[in-house]
Parts: sequence; structure tokens; C-alpha cells
Amino acid sequence: MYDWCIAAADKPYALWILAAVAFAESSFFPVPPDIMLLPMSLARPKRAWLFAALCTVASVAGGVLGYAIGALLYDSLGHWLIQFYGLGDKVEAFRESYARWGAWIIIGKGLTPIPYKLVTITSGFAGYNIWLFILCSIIARGGRFFIVAVLLNRYGDFIRAEIEKRLGLWVALGAAVLVLGFVIALKLI
Repeated sequence: MYDWCIAAADKPYALWILAAVAFAESSFFPVPPDIMLLPMSLARPKRAWLFAALCTVASVAGGVLGYAIGALLYDSLGHWLIQFYGLGDKVEAFRESYARWGAWIIIGKGLTPIPYKLVTITSGFAGYNIWLFILCSIIARGGRFFIVAVLLNRYGDFIRAEIEKRLGLWVALGAAVLVLGFVIALKLI
């Protein structure tokens, strides 16, 4: 997959796939866009800014869909997604915390490996102000993706060499971070 993403970085459809993954991850898909953002940015470090901007826009747009799922479809689709991730009994506590900490929850969890779809759906379910949600999402998701862009733009060649030397280790660490994000979400929500 890594080799495919590296090879696809120059293809015209690569941006569409990256945008689709970033969009879907913010509302229902369990795999973060980093799975494509990192290899594509490593292949083309000078385009890391474009890739980060695209991920930010698509992720925020997907977040609005997640918000709509929570606000409009919680009783059917939203509830099913929350149950699918095993968080049904924790949604109410998470919803109540929005009264005090909504912006910090969105920004904090948007910067971490905690699945962002949980934040977007719950934001809609909690009735959080949509415009503040969008603003916080831009800050959080943009921050996350542009940190990657800065690092890969500046140190891309070194990072690529290290990743390719120990690809198995980095894939295992990435999977562990993803799993850790779900575990943290289960504990914090």
C-alpha cells in the first residue's frame, strides 16, 4: 500500500482519493487520511502543503456530514455508528461535557489520533453551534495536517529514508497509534 501511495502521488486521481479518505474519516470511515497523506507527502515534499490543505477542507466537510448524522440521523444511523464503535453508554456523558468544554473537546480531539468521527457525530447530537464547530474543526484538523506538512516538507527525504528502512516497524507503530486512539476514545468519552 505504501508503494502504491508513493507511486500514485503524481497521478491526477491521487488528490481525489486523498480527499475522499479525509472526508469519509470525519464522518464514518475508520481509517485516518494519514495512511495516504504521509506517503504522498513523502513522495512529493514540496506538495505537502497542498495535500494538508486538501485534507483539511475535505475533513471539515466530512465533519459537517458527521455533524448532520448526529443532529438529523442520530436515532437511526448515528446511533448505529456509535454502537458499532461500542460507545453507546458513554455518549450522554460526552454530550453533557459540551455544555462547558465544547470548543476544547473539538480542538483537542481533532488534533489527536482519537477517531474524529466520534467528535463530529456527538457535536451534532449535542446541538453544538454549527459555526463554532466548523471553526474549531478548521483549527484542529488544519493544525494536525499542517504539522505533518511542515515536518515532511522540511525533513521529508530523511523521514522517507528512515520509513523505507524500517517500514514494518512504522506500519506497526501507526496501527498501534490508531488502536490507541480508539482505546483513549473509549476511556475518555
